[in-house]
Amino acid sequence: MLRFIIKRLLYMIPTLIGMSMIAFLIIQLPPGDYVTSMIASMSDSGQNVDPQQIEALRRSYGFDDPIWLQYFKWITGILTRGDFGYSFEWNRPVADLIWERMGSTLAISIASLLFVWAVSLPIGIYSAVRRHSVGDYAFTFLGFLGLAIPNFILALSLMYVSYKFMGQSVGGLFSPQYVEAPWSWDKFVDLLAHLWIPVIVIGTSGTAALIRILRANLTDELNKPYVITAKAKGLPGYKVVLKYPVRIALNPFVSAIGWVLPELISGVTITAIVLNLPTAGPLLLRALISQDMYLAGSFILLMGVLTLIGMLVSDLLLALLDPRIRFN
Repeated sequence: MLRFIIKRLLYMIPTLIGMSMIAFLIIQLPPGDYVTSMIASMSDSGQNVDPQQIEALRRSYGFDDPIWLQYFKWITGILTRGDFGYSFEWNRPVADLIWERMGSTLAISIASLLFVWAVSLPIGIYSAVRRHSVGDYAFTFLGFLGLAIPNFILALSLMYVSYKFMGQSVGGLFSPQYVEAPWSWDKFVDLLAHLWIPVIVIGTSGTAALIRILRANLTDELNKPYVITAKAKGLPGYKVVLKYPVRIALNPFVSAIGWVLPELISGVTITAIVLNLPTAGPLLLRALISQDMYLAGSFILLMGVLTLIGMLVSDLLLALLDPRIRFN
């Protein structure tokens, strides 16, 4: 087990180096840079642009340096000082902006992931065991409905319901009086009162997909000879289902950890904008639009790191869950 973990961690080192290079190249691909975007914005507002000021800005930001030198300065700062660079648009260190958003982002992501598993696991098992029943058809209908409804439409609908019938303030994770307040029990309760909307909106599509996957995999397992033999020997029905078929059918749930973490951060940007959530998605979108390269590159690199961490956790859980898998 320890050898397996060490090998995977060593494999992650060159992968991270490659990811950092790709992330830095991606943000360099669009023509121009942050100074170019700033000049266009100043020109649109009717301000005069001084060529000497432009050159001074380019030198101060290091845009005149070769790409390899810019990358070397950026990655060296991350590895030696934990310095992700400086955000040109926000005039603040990138690390401060990232850590401000990552707390709420991870809280929403983890809560959404738990919601997805808590809902899809029992429904998927029921649909597989009771195939073609009224309940199976009802859950199938709800599953397709969850896949069909756009997240931002569902978000707007739930915001209306919470405001109209529950009297809650819409948008954000806190009521106005708790946004800047120190943490307390009342603020935590207020967070829970607002958290259910983004959790349901973000988790709905993933829940619908995993229900269908679990139903299909478990249906296939229930028809295999070892399950038929267990039933013939008189093993109780719940043991026949839960002891081995469910464990094997759970592989897609565990495998999803690798991609669900970065997907929950970057894939729900529109939902986060509609709900006014202080998460990483809207900040990444704004950084890409303004070509704030160090902020955008740091977020892309962070999502790559989360993917690798998720894959490592997924591999470990798969090895523990499925007896057919061995540590190599």
